[in-house]
Amino acid sequence: MRKRHREVNLPEVTQQDAVCPASIPSPGLSAQTGLQKIWGAVHCQVCPGAPAWPGSPWHEEMGLLLLVPLLLLPGSYGLPFYNGFYYSNSANDQNPGNGHGKDLLNGVKLVVETPEETLFTYQGASVILPCRYHYEPALGSPRRVRIKWWKLSENGAPEKDVLVAIGVRHRSFGDYQGRVHLRQEKEHDVSLEIQDLRLEDYGRYRCEVIDGLEDESGLVELELRGVVFPYQSPNGRYQLNFHEGQQVCAEQGAVVASFEQLFRAWEEGLDWCNAGWLQDATVQYPIMLPRQPCGGPGLAPGVRSYGPRHRRRHRYDVFCFATALKGRVYYLEHPEKLTLTEAKEACQEDDATIAKVGQLFAAWKFHGLDRCDAGWLADGSVRYPVVHPHPNCGPPEPGVRSFGFPDPQSHLYGVYCYRQH
Repeated sequence: MRKRHREVNLPEVTQQDAVCPASIPSPGLSAQTGLQKIWGAVHCQVCPGAPAWPGSPWHEEMGLLLLVPLLLLPGSYGLPFYNGFYYSNSANDQNPGNGHGKDLLNGVKLVVETPEETLFTYQGASVILPCRYHYEPALGSPRRVRIKWWKLSENGAPEKDVLVAIGVRHRSFGDYQGRVHLRQEKEHDVSLEIQDLRLEDYGRYRCEVIDGLEDESGLVELELRGVVFPYQSPNGRYQLNFHEGQQVCAEQGAVVASFEQLFRAWEEGLDWCNAGWLQDATVQYPIMLPRQPCGGPGLAPGVRSYGPRHRRRHRYDVFCFATALKGRVYYLEHPEKLTLTEAKEACQEDDATIAKVGQLFAAWKFHGLDRCDAGWLADGSVRYPVVHPHPNCGPPEPGVRSFGFPDPQSHLYGVYCYRQH
């Protein structure tokens, strides 16, 4: 549990305010009670001649100074309990002595259960992050707990609060507002439902259950089903700094891939000899078949790394990550070949938009789009997807073939369109 400490600026002690040991009474001589007893301990340590308790302005000022550190002492009733957001100490009940305080948990263990396996879903879907809690041994009466969900910091991204709740009251934060709520369909069920999933929603989430001063938590890892693809600038190889890499991925309906996503793609057969940015600002590339231009034939297959690079000065390609689609990518049957402008207009006339690179890769990966016809895409590139390689259709491996970025005025290609369901 994280603790926050507050600093209080007190007046500087002068030589005249120094402790007077001769004035300190023995422990058994004080007849004062409550705050007067505490005040007496303070009064006996100031120099002789100070006004006696009570009544003088000097004592009123000292009383205020004394109360400030007293209010900061742990366990003071009335102070909020901070655990990422504020609660009243009496959230379980207005009366701290009614049996709902921390003392009831002596010998009782609060247990939070979350799944160990990673949850997989896709962009635009709804997903439930399971989280349940119980007590060992079980308690006979229900208790009012506080719930907090947040997304952990990864790859330099800041930690994000998602939702907090006490009973039926709850509050969501940031981009999660209006998209998240607690299920609470069964007793001790505090699972989180996220609707309309976005690319940036994947990652690790923590579910924390707080009962008085006791708290336990569990992790849920959420991964979007997707495909990693390398992206190169229209100006050629190694033209993108890190921030430009983020921008071009976003323009193609994707995000910069994480190392875990690139590694999984390599395990599935991705082989690419150009180094590209990853989400943590490292530069790496996946090799299945070691060869001379790609580190040499003597190195084992794997994901090769250049390590961290300067986000503005250094330039490479980028690896993007696109998730499964809610819509459909298709090759538009058209009587004529089209320029890039004509291709965009043709998709609009068909109640669709020209497809992005990430959408074409996702359609190839998850919908089995297999077409040996080269077509324009939104970024001005020309590509085509092959699931089952066959003669006169490029290399013998499945993949999305690229013709680069031809003259946008050329009438040599068709177009791939995207229509959302």
